[in-house]
Amino acid sequence: MDIYEATRSYESWLGRHTSVVRRDLLLKHERMAESPFVFLRATFYRWIQLWPTVCASLLNAPTVLAVGDLHVENFGTWRDLEGRLIWGINDVDEACELPYTQDLVRLATSAVLAIQSRHFALSTREACDAILEGYVASHGRGGRPIVLAEHGRWLRQLALNELRDPVTFWAKFQSLRSVTKSVPHKALQSMLPDPKLPYRAVRRVAGVGSLGRPRFVALAEWGGALVAREAKALLPSALVWARGTLAPAARGAVLLRRAVRVLDPFFAIREQWIVRRLAPDCSRIELNELPKKRDEQKLLRAMGWETANLHLGTRRVGIRADLQTRPRRWLDDAATAMADVVRKESRKWTRQ
Repeated sequence: MDIYEATRSYESWLGRHTSVVRRDLLLKHERMAESPFVFLRATFYRWIQLWPTVCASLLNAPTVLAVGDLHVENFGTWRDLEGRLIWGINDVDEACELPYTQDLVRLATSAVLAIQSRHFALSTREACDAILEGYVASHGRGGRPIVLAEHGRWLRQLALNELRDPVTFWAKFQSLRSVTKSVPHKALQSMLPDPKLPYRAVRRVAGVGSLGRPRFVALAEWGGALVAREAKALLPSALVWARGTLAPAARGAVLLRRAVRVLDPFFAIREQWIVRRLAPDCSRIELNELPKKRDEQKLLRAMGWETANLHLGTRRVGIRADLQTRPRRWLDDAATAMADVVRKESRKWTRQ
């Protein structure tokens, strides 16, 4: 099965689980040709087919409830019940049971591709070392949520920048057309400040890997300012498609609940929809939003730390002992090999 056959098969499977937005799928196909980095983000379904062969020596690692589709743009911020700003992994749509090494290799591979796209000014070794250092340190200390208060001020400065200005943020949503068809009203209303609050529903186009899934946003005015709640269709992980197994319940909410984490009080699963709050300080942080001056090694170390925070939710699996048995540069080697595979797959796609 090549990338074209895999894409057709996966999208056919997708259509059996949700009402696919065809024009968003076409946009996804276009975006897949932008760069190997974007291709990686868009094609977890292809990754999960290829990585077991390329990284066969890593399959015997302890299994955890993993993020699955982990990459350097799968991090963002949210507010906890105390109003504190929290930073961490903010998309667990593909959560599934995998060797812990899978998440680390995918995160490191995305960093390698980001380096090659000039998003980062590090070497592959520096990037992989930073990720692994953070992961090992978090495991050694039992994990700790990354709260951007008295600690993590440097990360708060990265997260809150001019590109997340409220005026700019809300203008994008206000420019979207209202929709009425297929809107999951109950799911959206359940997470608004007041379920009876009047709102306008719009269709949102966002992300890369999730393009094609229905995604709606409720926009309302509350307390003299705008608020928003997004509902995105909930699907099983692409691992289910790749293995040809029956679809179990999605595992994202379980992963977050078990993790060493300060939960987002505005994240919930409602009637097969993932519902969350959207705001300038509650969204994904993309690489082009980061300020030019930043400590990239420190950032990647934090990503490794947060990855361990989620893996620590799977108790007593022997990850620390397994890490000690791995060759010194195992992550560099695996990430380099997978980056090569992703580039080849990307080139095949762009030649269609």
